[in-house]
Amino acid sequence: MTRFDVLTVGNAIVDIISRCNDQFLIDNKITKAAMNLIDADRAELLYSRMGPALEASGGSAGNTAAGVANFGGRAAYFGKVAEDQLGEIFAHDIRAQGVHYETKPKGTFPPTARSMIFVTEDGERSMNTYLGACVELGPEDVEEDVVAAAKVTYFEGYLWDPPRAKEAIRECARIAHANGREMSMTLSDSFCVGRYREEFLDLMRSGTVDIVFANRDEALSLYETDDFEKALKLIAGDCKIAAVTIGKDGAVIVRGDERYVVDAHPIEERVDTTGAGDLFAAGFLFGYTQNRSLEDCGKLGNLAAAIVIEQIGPRPMRSLSEAAKETGLL
Repeated sequence: MTRFDVLTVGNAIVDIISRCNDQFLIDNKITKAAMNLIDADRAELLYSRMGPALEASGGSAGNTAAGVANFGGRAAYFGKVAEDQLGEIFAHDIRAQGVHYETKPKGTFPPTARSMIFVTEDGERSMNTYLGACVELGPEDVEEDVVAAAKVTYFEGYLWDPPRAKEAIRECARIAHANGREMSMTLSDSFCVGRYREEFLDLMRSGTVDIVFANRDEALSLYETDDFEKALKLIAGDCKIAAVTIGKDGAVIVRGDERYVVDAHPIEERVDTTGAGDLFAAGFLFGYTQNRSLEDCGKLGNLAAAIVIEQIGPRPMRSLSEAAKETGLL
């Protein structure tokens, strides 16, 4: 029985988002446009230096689950928080989006993960993430009945940083494939790809993962090349379906010898790119689980990404379902 369209698995993180200029990044040794892992002391230091901030439940896969639900899809989520205020905020927010979320919290220490996100004047986001409780996610948190009842289980490449999460993902893959379901992953970040290139390629080539999401830089990093055409051909041969975003130029979807170039959805102002890739995956997977064409899946992904780029924060503040209807996609 299919209870869910998409189950996502990821690091349960509360985002703390603030605007800054490029000099702030330089002064604080922050790598621009990347996800920088930090310890508790650096988290406290950066927080003390932040300007006015917005707190919002985030985490890559959590954003994707919220996006699927916003489109009207049936979404579920696995991710670990602590029994603290930020953990309560995270759980409330994701359930309020209509997402099934029953992962048990992990005591009071380590605390719930948080990411200090600095948004520069060009809309680019630089993330500084203290993983905290989310690294405690393990195979015991896999709800077998949920995996078996989800059309697609999607996880974030960031999960390859905490070791026990790998066990949880492999268990999800075993259950999903045993029940005729599919597995999907996002490469998450070019630095993440650099850390786990061989493992990611093995996940794809072994058939553990069926559908892969990446942006242009991540695809180039995966194959250690500067030739985007070469990267597209290689990724098409390594997985069932790949969806590669290319910023203002939209996305390229490949399935074997098939290729679809989907133009970006127009935006009025590039406010904050936080969550753009997560929401692209949400739109694509929503379309995919509704048996839409790959081209339509790409259009739904680009629409969701455009909407979140025009606001602060990674969770859409307007109805994706209504926006899709207005543009004739639903």
